[in-house]
Amino acid sequence: MVDLSAYQGIVFDMDGTLVDSMPAHMEAWRVTCEHYGYPFDLDYMNSLGGVPTRQTVVVLNEKFGMANDPSEVAKFKRESWEAMNLEPVVIASTMAVFDHYRPHMAIGIGTGAERTHAEHLLTAHGLLERIDSLVTATDVTHGKPHPETFLTVARQMGIEPSKCVVFEDTEIGRQAAQDAGMDCIMVNDGEIQV
Repeated sequence: MVDLSAYQGIVFDMDGTLVDSMPAHMEAWRVTCEHYGYPFDLDYMNSLGGVPTRQTVVVLNEKFGMANDPSEVAKFKRESWEAMNLEPVVIASTMAVFDHYRPHMAIGIGTGAERTHAEHLLTAHGLLERIDSLVTATDVTHGKPHPETFLTVARQMGIEPSKCVVFEDTEIGRQAAQDAGMDCIMVNDGEIQV
């Protein structure tokens, strides 16, 4: 078990870190990119993991010189994901950390997902009522890599950012954690990197 005794709070990213939902999201993005004419590159889209959906559309528009409406594309992507009706599974390594530290340490989730999606996923796995804070793309002005998501989680938990550790699976998330003044432990393909 990873030693987190130096911290007072743990912040988990959700998709790809606590819940293995990235394959379903990537399939929804493939369908969306095809529909709106964006070239689909799995590695590139994975690198944008953690970026709120609307902001991802802004990035795609800039990259490919397009002008699709971010709200319309985000809605299409969300509906594509929901239509797949895939129930992602929890990631064993990070759930072990969650379960080990939950009795005596504050736990929050900072995700680039929209609130309705996050609440659905966390409720399905019995996690929503076990956390102290949930901050989603719906709750912030600036998504990752901006530190607002993680700073808001820390504030809601009543813990100084420097006393929190973040678990993340993307470089964008790692950057957000560092800019929030938090240590970050990476999760790669479901395994904690120590």
